[in-house]
Amino acid sequence: MIVLIDNGHGGLINGEYTTPGKRKDWGANGIIYEGEFNRAIVAGIVEQLTLLKIPYVNIAPEYRDVRLETRVKRANKYPARKSFYLSIHSNAGGGHGSEVFTSPGNTKSDKIATIFGNEYENEFPNKKLRTDFSDGDLDKERRFYVLTKTKMPAILTENFFMDNFEEFMEILNTREGRQRIINYHVKAIIRVRVEVFDV
Repeated sequence: MIVLIDNGHGGLINGEYTTPGKRKDWGANGIIYEGEFNRAIVAGIVEQLTLLKIPYVNIAPEYRDVRLETRVKRANKYPARKSFYLSIHSNAGGGHGSEVFTSPGNTKSDKIATIFGNEYENEFPNKKLRTDFSDGDLDKERRFYVLTKTKMPAILTENFFMDNFEEFMEILNTREGRQRIINYHVKAIIRVRVEVFDV
């Protein structure tokens, strides 16, 4: 199994953020750039996967904002039956909690998303998992480009809300909080490897 990891949006280059929007300035309490957060989480996941000898590919290692078409093209070079796509994000819009997204329909992605949702709830039992059980499983379904254009199973995690002050201060802008997000992703990947790919 190969984990194709995608840190959404661009990062910081010489102190300049490369993606319009996708940030929240909390004044004296700091500012969060989603692309920087996404890269920090992916870096932590990559470090643990390396130690665990679980194969992975960082789909967008650049700090510039890589086009979605490029990300998908890179991913689709890998065997669909032996890989899955994992896109890392943080949310905005005034809510709270986290979400796991898949493309519409009943696919292998749903099983992977359920594992990620379960591990999130294990790591953050007192934080909300925003779900949609209308089709029998916890993931939310959207036609996001990276979920519908990739050949392999694909999920997208939205990890808390940048514009929620409590979540920013308690989780998103703290080393401990970020490490817990990394940990639940890695624990989920370990389970996916065994329960979905039989490795």
